[in-house]
Amino acid sequence: MTTSRPSPLQNRVTPTGEIVADPARGMFMGNRGCLHHPDRRLGTARWRSKLWICCTLTWKNVRRDPMPPGRWTALFFMDEATALAAGHRPCAYCRYQDYVAFRTSWREALGLTERPRAVEIDALLHGERVESRTRRQRTTTATFAGLPDGVMIRHEGTPALVLGGRVRPWSFSGYGDSVPMPPRRAVEVLTPPSTTATLAAGYRPALHPSADHP
Repeated sequence: MTTSRPSPLQNRVTPTGEIVADPARGMFMGNRGCLHHPDRRLGTARWRSKLWICCTLTWKNVRRDPMPPGRWTALFFMDEATALAAGHRPCAYCRYQDYVAFRTSWREALGLTERPRAVEIDALLHGERVESRTRRQRTTTATFAGLPDGVMIRHEGTPALVLGGRVRPWSFSGYGDSVPMPPRRAVEVLTPPSTTATLAAGYRPALHPSADHP
């Protein structure tokens, strides 16, 4: 007798911020609050607060329910560049050192005189990642040559990672082959502007191992 596998939960996040069902788990977890109903299905809400974080998959060997009733909805990202493009930032609790590095580069990128608080980072990011009227991802346009590694753009209709002056098509299972890009081409940028500036200031997101392949 063959036992069928359960359908994957709707908790995988794309670089465009969409939350879909896919069997791939990814390198990172995160949340935006409780988005699911008691039947573990998502409703229409895609966030419950401005705090969108990117967390480690494991913490102190605690096994966590991805959708505990009424508490929070665990979201999964293929890698950190995916999470950043979707509008998340490193968690200040389980990824404290990464959060400090992100905050330091954020401060330099925005020319701040004081260390920004997490709530201030979240408030600015929320305005950059979501259209208030449509609640869809807000994107920008930039010249390709001016973009730092780690940024996500839309290339030929699909998300792609900027890396080494080229782009790598994104998928839930990893990145595709490297593709050249004309330096002066105008591209649609998925990563929020402040995060893009933070990457340009030196923050290095953790990338899926497929990004190292030729």
